[in-house]
Amino acid sequence: MTIPDPALEAAKADARMLMRAARNAVTPGDASLKLIERFPLELARLSPVAGYWPVGGEIDDRPLLAALAKAGRTICLPRMETRTGPARFLAWRGTEALSADAFGVPSPPPTGADLAPRLLLVPLLAFDRAGGRLGQGGGHYDRIISLYRAHGAVAAGLAYAEQEMERVPTGPHDACLDWAITPEEAIRCTRIEGLREFSS
Repeated sequence: MTIPDPALEAAKADARMLMRAARNAVTPGDASLKLIERFPLELARLSPVAGYWPVGGEIDDRPLLAALAKAGRTICLPRMETRTGPARFLAWRGTEALSADAFGVPSPPPTGADLAPRLLLVPLLAFDRAGGRLGQGGGHYDRIISLYRAHGAVAAGLAYAEQEMERVPTGPHDACLDWAITPEEAIRCTRIEGLREFSS
């Protein structure tokens, strides 16, 4: 069992409060469409693509998913069957009726086809240019990124530019991003594993 670092957990809690407020203050406008304009071609070639259903102020990835589907990419969405179990990524063509998963998030029906994504579009509260990512605190995407990265998947965080931090507090079990994409730019993260850990 991993014992949490109190200083790290406190830093993350402070950052979550700050960055949640920053995200909530953003007026989305045409931000979702600008994600399409900024999306790197090398990522657009990957398939299957795992998106997410935006909740709680997350930037809307659905127009980007629709554009990738139109370009012939296979799209899937996560479904959490339990609050502690692994996520399943189920095929989604944009027309199937969705149902609530264990967290109440709209997800494809559990009878859908399971897919292994090569590109993970990741929601977040904050990011930095070294690939640091701050999520909601459940560790779900840390586990997802680590699992699928071991099989060659790429993790691209989607966010508003206002969600960038100079340095996100991270620990040894936090999975970093390969890319961070905002309506303003696409950032190839300079991940240096082992040097990302928080120090008080």
